[in-house]
Amino acid sequence: MSVISHTPSVSSASLLSAAKTAAKSSAVSNANSSSMGATSSSDALSSLADNYNSFLTLLTTQLQHQDPSSPMNTDSFSSELAQFAGVEQQVKTNSNLSTLISATQDNTLTSSQSLVGKSVNLDSSKLSLQNGRASVSFDSNSTEPVAIAITNAAGMTIRTDELMPTTGTNTWTWDGKSDSGAQLTDGAYNVAVVQATTTGATTALQTTTGGTVTGVQKTSNGVNVQLGSVTTSIDDLSAIDASNAGTATS
Repeated sequence: MSVISHTPSVSSASLLSAAKTAAKSSAVSNANSSSMGATSSSDALSSLADNYNSFLTLLTTQLQHQDPSSPMNTDSFSSELAQFAGVEQQVKTNSNLSTLISATQDNTLTSSQSLVGKSVNLDSSKLSLQNGRASVSFDSNSTEPVAIAITNAAGMTIRTDELMPTTGTNTWTWDGKSDSGAQLTDGAYNVAVVQATTTGATTALQTTTGGTVTGVQKTSNGVNVQLGSVTTSIDDLSAIDASNAGTATS
C-alpha cells in the first residue's frame, strides 16, 4: 500500500470521519459482547421453582377462602400444574444438554492448549497490541482510498491513517503509537477500515486482526482464546500459523 496520491472520490475529512464512527461503534459492540452472558439452566430451574412455589401458595390461599357452596373449577388449576410440570421437564432436559456441551468444551479446551504461543488471525474488529505492534488485514475490490481508525476501550480515537490499497488483500501494521506520536501500552483496542466508493459514498470493510495466543479459557458460552488483553471466541479464529511456536507474551 502507498500514501494517497490521486484526487479521491470522497474527501479525506469525510473518509476519516466515517472510519472514526465505525471504530467507535466497534468499541461499543465489543464491550457489549464481552459483558453479555447466557442464562444457565440452573438459573432457569431456580426461577421456575420460585414461580411454582408462588403458584402453590396462591392456590392454597384461594382454596382456603373459596365459597363452600360454590367451589372453584379445578380444571384450570390442573391445567396450570401440567404446564408447570412440562416446563420443568424441558428445563431439566436443557440442563442435561448443557452437561454434554460442557464435556465437549472440556475436550476443546484441552486440545486448544496447543495454540498458546502461536500466531493467529481473527475475523474481528478487536485489535491486540502486543510488544508494541499489531496488524490489520482487509480485502479491497478497488484502489479507492481507505481510512483506518483505532479506538481504545472507551471508544476514544487514538490513531488514524489513510492509505491507497491494492486490489486484493492488504495488511497494515500498527507501531503502537498514537496520532501524537506517543507510544501506547499493550492492551485491547478496536479498529475499523472504511473505503471510499466511486459514487462518493463510503463502505466499511471486514477486518482481520493478528496476534499471539497467550491463553485459552472455558466460559458458559464456549471456549475463548486470549491474545494479550483481547479475549474472543475460538470460533473467530480464521488462520493459525502452525510453524510459530514461540513464547507467548501478554
